[in-house]
Amino acid sequence: MGMEGSASDESDGEKDGRTCLGCRFPLIIATLQLVLSVTIMTVAFVMVFISPSLMARETPYWAGIIVFLVSILGFVLCCITYLPDERTSMQFIVKVSYFLLCTLGLILSILVIAFSSHHYTLINGFSCQEKGEDCSCTHDPEDPIARTFLYANVSDCSAITGTLKIYFLLQIMLNVAQALVCLSGALIMWMHRYQMFFAGLQIGSPSPRQWKKVNHP
Repeated sequence: MGMEGSASDESDGEKDGRTCLGCRFPLIIATLQLVLSVTIMTVAFVMVFISPSLMARETPYWAGIIVFLVSILGFVLCCITYLPDERTSMQFIVKVSYFLLCTLGLILSILVIAFSSHHYTLINGFSCQEKGEDCSCTHDPEDPIARTFLYANVSDCSAITGTLKIYFLLQIMLNVAQALVCLSGALIMWMHRYQMFFAGLQIGSPSPRQWKKVNHP
């Protein structure tokens, strides 16, 4: 009986390990965060190359950097044995940090969507003309007091009205996907931490495996 119990515990441990990597903490979320963050940073740096005068809010590499850190933390969390009730300070710190950074990544992605959508709308109504190495754009060329947008080091205005507009649209789509992935990561972490608890603890039980897990209704 002792040998059978030991073998059963080992098989349960192996099963829990597989569950930890496959289900309890979705590895695919960290992978998606890594891919999306790197893509967003790459597109942002290409936009800076088109016109260095673009402001930081229009080249959202900062949102990609934060989610890149979130993905690295997610991979670290995959290597830590998952327990709904944290037994170590490291597990607690990593899980809280992952949840907070996922929330921050969600907020930043929403900000990027707002900024990119605004600039995309502006570019749709631009009328541009070249001024040396710069490109001057306005919504009404006939209005002498109309607001003018100057893009430095742009020899061809089609890079603004065509290429840059596509990049803004791409940033919108990428950050929508990134926001959804960060939201999923935060929700999963929250659900695993607060939507289950342990009850029916057996007095003198040598192993927490004999606890009965009860889910909230």
